[in-house]
Amino acid sequence: MSGMKLHLLRYFAVLAEELHFGRAAERLAITQPPLSSGIKALEEELGVKLFERTSKHVALTPAGHAYLAEVRVVLDRVARAGETARAVAEGLQGRLDIGFTGSMVYRDMPRIVRAFGGRAPGIEVNLREMSSSEQIEALLHRQLHAGFVNTSTVPPRLACLPLAADHFVCCLPEGHALARAAAVPLPALAQETFVMFARDVAPANHDNVIALFHRAGIHPHTRHAARQWLTVVSLVALGMGVALVPASLAQAGVQGVRFVPIAGLRHPTVGVLAWHEETGVPALRAFLACAAGTR
Repeated sequence: MSGMKLHLLRYFAVLAEELHFGRAAERLAITQPPLSSGIKALEEELGVKLFERTSKHVALTPAGHAYLAEVRVVLDRVARAGETARAVAEGLQGRLDIGFTGSMVYRDMPRIVRAFGGRAPGIEVNLREMSSSEQIEALLHRQLHAGFVNTSTVPPRLACLPLAADHFVCCLPEGHALARAAAVPLPALAQETFVMFARDVAPANHDNVIALFHRAGIHPHTRHAARQWLTVVSLVALGMGVALVPASLAQAGVQGVRFVPIAGLRHPTVGVLAWHEETGVPALRAFLACAAGTR
């Protein structure tokens, strides 16, 4: 629809409400001649008479009544379209696709998403569970707006915001001899079978645990590899071995395991909120500001 046509529709709607050229012109902040010529042009374009008018009387024709109902719908949609455009530009409306790894459910992610929902209810946040490597790939190709990733560094073109600190603890079967200890020295687990996080899914998770073993002088006997931290904990609960996992996983409530601090060590786990540095979506800027303020 051309700008001129929309201009004429507003003329028509105001005149239909006022049924008086003087009052309608005043509402439109114009003089009567352009209003009269505009209505005439609209009638000529439609090929129908919209108003019956004399020097003392203006009334809608049956065609005018029917046309008014449609015009009001159009003008309302145009107004809402403008409001939507402004809301999106201000980061108050739109859609965000946010990735997360399973363990992020027990870290910052829920708190940030809930806080953002309270601040910007007009933005639809779609959460997608993906591995860290999948998220990095999706972010690089602009297939996600942001992602909660188990890593400490991101590739060029991505930016990141560190998440609140978490740390590693020992995850032991409930019946393990050290399960009730106040803390466990890592060398005491040297002969245990370990459940590890698969390196191809999130190299930082795997390498972080290996670094802990090396610092303790341990070469772990690894028999099982899992693709999610929660699976690691579940395998420990089944008696398949022991593991080093983020302390936040205790919130998962898995039965049959105990989470015990590592004696003399408080090693942080990795985790960032990552995004493509060239993504200029206003809703994303609002989400990142919320994340920065709720850490």
